Order: sequence, then structure tokens, then C-alpha cells
Amino acid sequence: MEFSSAMNPKIKGKAYHINLSKGDIPPYVLLPGDPARVGIIADMLEDKRTLATHREYTSAGGTYGGASIGVCSTGIGGPSTAIAIEELASIGCHTFIRVGSTGVLQEDISCGDVIINTAAVRFDGTSKQYIFSEYPASANYEVTLALIQACETAGITYHIGISASTDSFYVGQGRPGFNNYLPSNKESIIDSLEAANVLNFEMEASTLFTLGNIYKLRTGCICTVFANRKTNEFITRGEDKASKVACDAVKILYKWDDLKKHAGKKYFFPELGFSKR
Repeated sequence: MEFSSAMNPKIKGKAYHINLSKGDIPPYVLLPGDPARVGIIADMLEDKRTLATHREYTSAGGTYGGASIGVCSTGIGGPSTAIAIEELASIGCHTFIRVGSTGVLQEDISCGDVIINTAAVRFDGTSKQYIFSEYPASANYEVTLALIQACETAGITYHIGISASTDSFYVGQGRPGFNNYLPSNKESIIDSLEAANVLNFEMEASTLFTLGNIYKLRTGCICTVFANRKTNEFITRGEDKASKVACDAVKILYKWDDLKKHAGKKYFFPELGFSKR
């Protein structure tokens, strides 16, 4: 059993928050925020099994098209997401896809569509604990490409671009708080981000992407559109679509990783796949 200390807390040899140890969960992990979404994703897996439940971290595992997939909720926001990534990475996980919900800042994007984020504006505080704010929060290209291919294969309407990750669902995203409070620097935030071609607001991608690059982990993000901040529409639908795309993307990554291994290549590129057809 691994030694536990204040610097490296464990409970019975398992990571303190997620209650998992090496070998308990596959190295390809889907990261919904809401623990309830773990069940939605797990229902798509063969041989599904619940792994652990502790605080906001509920985990499950199974197989999908021959690919072993882990699922672990992160809770809301950067702090709890960082804990999940730290502890999952420490037990051998290397590929992470956030599966979430989002509000879009572009009028022509509909509720129920999905957003694939390639990078994130770092409005969060957690990522700034790791590195200066000029450091980019960017997704891994292989994970992004796998998500695109999965959407194309399934015929799902998707959009690709930059997110703005915030620590505040209300005031930080330009929604008036209690008693209609809204600081002046948030009054035009939606218009400013729209003008800069930022697609959406959410709360975890910047932390995920930043830690992924620092720790040499593969990360990506797909979110279902629940809200359009330009039209003021709000409809909670499409979670199943984003979940299926994420599962399909892991299956694709499994195939590409196998191609790289047999070809002796570090990175996937399109011709590598064509050469094996």
C-alpha cells in the first residue's frame, strides 16, 4: 500500500478525492461535470461498472467498440477539475475529454448543437495557480480531430472554436446576480467575446487544457449547447449526443494509437491512417 502523508494524501492506498488507485480506471477518461452524467455515459458502455463515489467524484468504467473507457465527474469549475486531473494522472490516466454543457455567444448556433473547443480564454483562477496567464490553454490536436471525425460519422451538427472559461456562472458570465448586481466590467462581456469570435462560456476547459499541456496529457472538450446568450434561449437537450461523440472519439483514438505504435510514430497524421487501409 502506498504511503500516505499530508503532502501525498491517500486513503487505504487510493487517491484521496477520487478514491481510485492504479489499475482501477482505464487511462482514457471522459470528464462530465455532473455526477449524474456519469450514468448517462456509462449506459452507453458494455460491461459497465461503478468504480467509486466520493464527494463530487463519481467514476465508472466499461468498454465501447473494443476500447476501454473510464468516466469520472469533476464537479463544477476549475478547482475540483484540477483535483480530478491531478489524481487521475497520478494513477496512470493520460487522455481526457471533458463532456459538458455550455452557453454560446453566437446567434447562429442552436441549442442542442455541440461545441468542440480548441482552446479557452483563461478567466478562471485555478489555472493561474499553475502558470502565468499568458500561457495558452489549448486542446490536444489528436483528441480534437477524433471529436470532429466522430461528429461527422454520426451526422451531428458541431462547431469548432475558442471557449471562455469562468469561475462564475452568474456575474462572471454577464448574468446579473442577486438584486440585479452586475459590475461595469461585465456589462459588455458577451459582445466583446462575440466580436473576438469566442464561441461559448463554460467553466472547466481552461483548467483542463492548461494542466494537460503542462503535464503532457492529451485533452479535449465537447459541450452540448444548453443556452444561447444572444437569443436568450435555454433548452437542456443533447447530453446524449455529446456523450456518444466522446465515446466514439475514444474508440477512434484507440485505433490511431495502435497505428502509431505499429508504425513507430509519436504523432498521428492523416497519411498514417490512409497507409493502413
